[in-house]
Amino acid sequence: MNTSKILAAAALSLLAVAGANAETYDGVHPLTSANSRAEVQTGAVAAARAGNAYGDAADAGVEAVASTTDRTAVREQAVAAAHNPLQSLDRRAFYRDQVPAAYSKPKVSFTRQAAL
Repeated sequence: MNTSKILAAAALSLLAVAGANAETYDGVHPLTSANSRAEVQTGAVAAARAGNAYGDAADAGVEAVASTTDRTAVREQAVAAAHNPLQSLDRRAFYRDQVPAAYSKPKVSFTRQAAL
């Protein structure tokens, strides 16, 4: 019984050795660049300063936006939206896209008043 186990282990180890030698190693491939180290560094600096050449607005430059809304009106709208507790409520999160009545505009204020 022991000899059959030893022979089986020897056969498996021979198969493992034969499978391990199936691929050859050619070493590290030689460098095939014609540029010197200084030329590569200069090109890298130029590419880094050029920015993203593949971006959507790479050639657009600075674009001015003309707004007709008053700055205070925009600020008031932003403050009102920030204080609205139901601002981020999404209808798609509810059954049949119906917002329950419990989530309608609250009748009480969520802000606290200082006691006198």
